[in-house]
Amino acid sequence: MPHFLFEIGFEEMPARFLSGLTEEIRGLFTDALAQARIDAGPVAAFATPRRLVVSVPELAAVSRREEEVVSGPPERVGFDASGAPTPAAKGFAKGQGVDVSAVFVQETPKGRYLALRKTIGGESSVELLAAICPEIVRKLSFPKRMRWGSREFAFGRPIHWFLALLDDVVVPFALDDLVSGRTTQGQRIMGPGPFEVPTAAAYFAIIRDQGKVVLDAREREGLVRSQAEALAKEAGGTAVINPSLLTEVTGLTEHPVVMLGRFDPKFLAVPREVLITSMESHQKSFAVANAKGELLPVFLTTLGLVPGDAELVRRGWQRVLTARLEDARFFWEADLAADTEAWLTKLESVIFLAGLGSMRDKSRRLERLCGLVAEQAGKPESMLEASLAGGLAKVDLVSDMVGEFAELQGVMGGIYLGRKGKSAAVAQAVAEQYLPAGPDSPVPASLAGAMVSVADKADTLAGCFGLDMVPTGAADPYALRRAALGICRILIEHGLHLNLMELFQAAIDGYGDVKFKVDRTRALAKLLDFFGQRLRAFFTGRGYDTLVVEAAVGASFDDVAALAARLDALAAFAATPDFGQAVLTFKRAANIIRKQGSEAGQPLSGLVKPELLVEQAEKDLAAACADVFPRFDALFAAGDYAAVLALLHELRPTVDAFFDHVMVMCEAADLRANRLNLLKSLVDRLGRVADFAALQV
Repeated sequence: MPHFLFEIGFEEMPARFLSGLTEEIRGLFTDALAQARIDAGPVAAFATPRRLVVSVPELAAVSRREEEVVSGPPERVGFDASGAPTPAAKGFAKGQGVDVSAVFVQETPKGRYLALRKTIGGESSVELLAAICPEIVRKLSFPKRMRWGSREFAFGRPIHWFLALLDDVVVPFALDDLVSGRTTQGQRIMGPGPFEVPTAAAYFAIIRDQGKVVLDAREREGLVRSQAEALAKEAGGTAVINPSLLTEVTGLTEHPVVMLGRFDPKFLAVPREVLITSMESHQKSFAVANAKGELLPVFLTTLGLVPGDAELVRRGWQRVLTARLEDARFFWEADLAADTEAWLTKLESVIFLAGLGSMRDKSRRLERLCGLVAEQAGKPESMLEASLAGGLAKVDLVSDMVGEFAELQGVMGGIYLGRKGKSAAVAQAVAEQYLPAGPDSPVPASLAGAMVSVADKADTLAGCFGLDMVPTGAADPYALRRAALGICRILIEHGLHLNLMELFQAAIDGYGDVKFKVDRTRALAKLLDFFGQRLRAFFTGRGYDTLVVEAAVGASFDDVAALAARLDALAAFAATPDFGQAVLTFKRAANIIRKQGSEAGQPLSGLVKPELLVEQAEKDLAAACADVFPRFDALFAAGDYAAVLALLHELRPTVDAFFDHVMVMCEAADLRANRLNLLKSLVDRLGRVADFAALQV
């Protein structure tokens, strides 16, 4: 089978675009070939800063032939009384490119209709690909597109060439004045080209050997890692490889070459975090550490070619990094000489959010809210540390170091407070306040850090909802979704049992006289609803069944840690063989109470009068409830939700018997109310564990 190769050559594409483009173009070609009925093997895709390549080593020369039955108008319209074809039948046949004699009548569920058999496929793959390629180029998505020259279509960066071959045949197409061909370009300096590619299969040897391009991102990443590790070993240490930086530098070069540079050991007096940030964020370089984890005065940078004068290039990198480190050392020494109280005073002039006061105001709110979090969580021993950390959490925002290296906020606060005499617990809590920074980021390791992080996020959520700055669609400028999910993860992973309503009410109250745009009661309701939606997304994202999540969250989500435990138990219960029957039984009880109680306007207390129990089945159910409910309450209070759900197996036979032998909605009003209250007492208990009405079986 022929080999198909397609290359889009462009100006340097941002590294962050490449992995998404690779997956997208692979999927687009896979779908397009299937829709065009072109039989093909697996589609491979590759990306470098200057090219996007698709390779299909096995692709049919012509599309697959298939016969399909095409339906037309009803028989009564297609043939007249004498059986002759009408203009409708002739038009149907002509529209399909066949003679009317090929038309036949087909029985369908809707009646008898005209139909014909039509053979499709058999088109040349070259012709089909000539239409597919430009269409896919137009479909590729980018965070930002650009137009250049007089060309009408937009792309992530200006396109310079298209190479499109099916074996040795050029797939002909054009986009504006860009015409496909068999010419490619190599690495700008080491193998610029142009190079004529005789066949699709020959492309890979040409681009590697003559163009000096390493096409596969995984291979480039492996080269960077192996070279960095080898050079670090020669320097007496190991490379500190940040995975995200490794991915980025892999996307910045077509021919990676790692070089080792050195800097003055005097800079090692600056904190490790600052040095690594200077190297990684500003110079895209890796640090090197010894066996104790201490940094060595060397760094590893990735070039895009083999330099003609390696020493000259090395000195240039060392000079640039030294300038950055000199700045960092200056900021470090200046900040150490500063007074914490002076920083707190400066926070008065730093705006948190317009309408929500200053960062000093936020610090005061956090100090109080951290104390409440510690009290709610039953951790009074951490109250003092958490409150102190909350009050000092934002001091580093006015430091010189964070002014230059914004990504170090929080981290530098912890370092500075430790150097200025605060306890290690307070310093760590301040350093961890922004964790987790994302879905894969760790939560704060310390209890005090967890409390400061929860308080900080709750305060931000409360203020934004008070100003009606609620996330809409994909827009979430204040990262409120991330803040909500961060609170969820912290509460679950630390096992902190907080009441969300009380937490957010306290956060809203903390704003005092600040004028909100939304009534505070309404803001709290909207915030809790938002949080419930984020919890649903969080748990379904972890693989829990949607209906099980809905049932668990529908019961209650005030205590997130307890919700997680209930959800685990409910998911296990849902896997048992008789889950479906149990759900039907208890769902029936819940539905009766909803319809005959709240919806019917009949108040139900759940209190049962023994003297009104007439039927044996209702007496048995009342006795079973009296036996099970105390154990249910004790197990629920202890958080043993699996054991709580196991009690449902004890109750179910008597509940089934009750429904089989007792008429709940009987004529006697007092008996009817008593039976509804008996079910109400059961439903109230069950409703603590799950909203059975949300489950479907």
